[in-house]
Amino acid sequence: MSYDYLFKYIIIGDTGVGKSCLLLQFTDKRFQPVHDLTIGVEFGARMVTIDGLPIKLQIWDTAGQESFRSITRSYYRGAAGALLVYDITRRETFNHLASWLEDARQHANPNMTIMLIGNKSDLSHRRAVSKEEGEQFAKENGLLFLEASARTAQNVEEAFVKTAAKILKNILEGVFDASNESSGIKLGYGQAQGPSGSRDRAVAQSGGCCGVVELGKNTRCIELCLFLVLNPELVWPPRASFTFYPDSFAL
Repeated sequence: MSYDYLFKYIIIGDTGVGKSCLLLQFTDKRFQPVHDLTIGVEFGARMVTIDGLPIKLQIWDTAGQESFRSITRSYYRGAAGALLVYDITRRETFNHLASWLEDARQHANPNMTIMLIGNKSDLSHRRAVSKEEGEQFAKENGLLFLEASARTAQNVEEAFVKTAAKILKNILEGVFDASNESSGIKLGYGQAQGPSGSRDRAVAQSGGCCGVVELGKNTRCIELCLFLVLNPELVWPPRASFTFYPDSFAL
């Protein structure tokens, strides 16, 4: 499916706060109650529509363990948006937000849009962090904020879409240079292209870096290979396992 813009997201936060469950709920509309800890990074993608414009979200879910922080830092580069997640039932995950935010602002684009998410709102009877505390932290640090539940899907769609809407607003106001790939934004093939746009188009039209799969009248390069060609700064192969959601790749 064609798109006007592609936005790269990164999901960050402590282990066990529900980052992978939020991603799965957003991309596949399902909740997986037992989810293995992320080792390295996971990837998902989905189309959304903002103000009538088709936008593709390319989402990198990172491991929360301290041992993987160096890998996580390499994915901050070139991200237009970040979802910073804590667990409302675990006070320590909220206390660690300042460290995650410092990391993000040190290694990411200074104009990156950050959405703070208090996950597991369905467990409000076990709440250890008030909603007001989350709102205050977001206000003090210039973040968007929502409480959400990956289990019930409450505010999951809104979290991803509101982040995209803010990024689009920044593009229209000139905060982001959409032709600069380091901003975490790529122009779709229907948009006016900068110098890199012709390269993007050429790779896509020629079948990219790999063979193509014939599906009726359509031939499309495997999306992951195209992404890696256009993002040479990423570490590949990663130093840890890499998980993909199959539904994210439309051939």
